[in-house]
Amino acid sequence: MKPLKKTVAMILLLCLLLSACAQMPAGGQDPSEETFSEPPEQTEHQESSAQPQTDSQAEPESQQEEKRSAFDVLPVPEVDPSSDFGVDVNVNIATVDQYLNLENAVYRDMRMPVDPYDYAAIGGNSLLTGMIEGFTLIPYPYLAPCQNMPAELGEGYSGPTLFSINEQGDFVANYQESAAILEQIFPKDQAILLMCGAGGYASMTKALLINLGWNENLIYNIGGYWFYEGAQNVELIPREKEGTGVYLFENLDLFDIDFARLTPVS
Repeated sequence: MKPLKKTVAMILLLCLLLSACAQMPAGGQDPSEETFSEPPEQTEHQESSAQPQTDSQAEPESQQEEKRSAFDVLPVPEVDPSSDFGVDVNVNIATVDQYLNLENAVYRDMRMPVDPYDYAAIGGNSLLTGMIEGFTLIPYPYLAPCQNMPAELGEGYSGPTLFSINEQGDFVANYQESAAILEQIFPKDQAILLMCGAGGYASMTKALLINLGWNENLIYNIGGYWFYEGAQNVELIPREKEGTGVYLFENLDLFDIDFARLTPVS
């Protein structure tokens, strides 16, 4: 009987071992340990949302928009009949903010940083206290002589100019480089928006360009900074320095002409 009991005991032990093995996960892993499975396959929407943003995607929507072309936005130039300086009736100092930052357009402020003319005598300012964002300063007195200036302004700029005016009223180059410089400042294939203090220098610039072959339908005299009340003002005098003669002229976007390096026309 003893061998039989021993055999039965071994059979029972073997059954217990087999039962314990059946309850353990495959591979012998302890069920108390954390298990990981492969992540579910991403859908098309999940894949696109998981992709890192490119620079253009990260930019604000307003910066992603392409610039408007001046040829699509600007109306045909039309002189205001009530203006003494031929300011445009549509594109002027009151409306210029909506025409800034256009492709195929250049923006030119024709004033001097410090003008010898006494503009205070007519309610203006001889100092460049501010500009409109996007405009480049290129003083008209450096281009050609001023004409028909009010006597109360006194004496103006008397230095060299790119052009002089002959007896027939035509503009004649004083330097071999004069025409090339003018085309660099005022590209013939772009719209040209001109301004100054009140509109006078801008008017003279427009007359100069038309006389030398520019398309008058691409030139706008927008008038004078003295009357600007828009949102794109760039101050060139610190408010805390008003009345002290301290100006931030180093912040000017100025097209400078080095007359000493030019070749005079003989």
